[in-house]
Amino acid sequence: MSRMNRPAPVEVCYKNMRFLITHNPTNATLHTFTEDWPFDDGAPPPTHIVEDWLNLLKTKFCEDPGCCVAVHCVAGLGRAPVLVALALIESGMKYEDAIQFIRQKRRGAINSKQLTYLEKYRPKHRLRFKDSHNHKNKCCTM
Repeated sequence: MSRMNRPAPVEVCYKNMRFLITHNPTNATLHTFTEDWPFDDGAPPPTHIVEDWLNLLKTKFCEDPGCCVAVHCVAGLGRAPVLVALALIESGMKYEDAIQFIRQKRRGAINSKQLTYLEKYRPKHRLRFKDSHNHKNKCCTM
């Protein structure tokens, strides 16, 4: 059986937010993940997942500015980058810049259906924080 060639995890940092985009966890690491919000491969996230994701980020980054939140999907190219893009957009970045910013680190990320979703997404600026230089080496896994 051939193994799928998965890209290495990448860190995406913007303002006081740090994300680790990775492929799916193994059985050995699954217990370290605090939330599990599945949605269809290649699709944009449903509204309730976006709300839960942004609420979690607001809490994590307010409580611990500079902490790292790991987010995964099967290959780390679609669903995980879209969630990170939403966070960047909610923090004030334009959607085009968020996509380019992620693709600089994660080539091939975000498909055309997800691009259209991000283009139409209207942020409520829920992740605008004071920039803190007190970055810590903590990581919360999603």
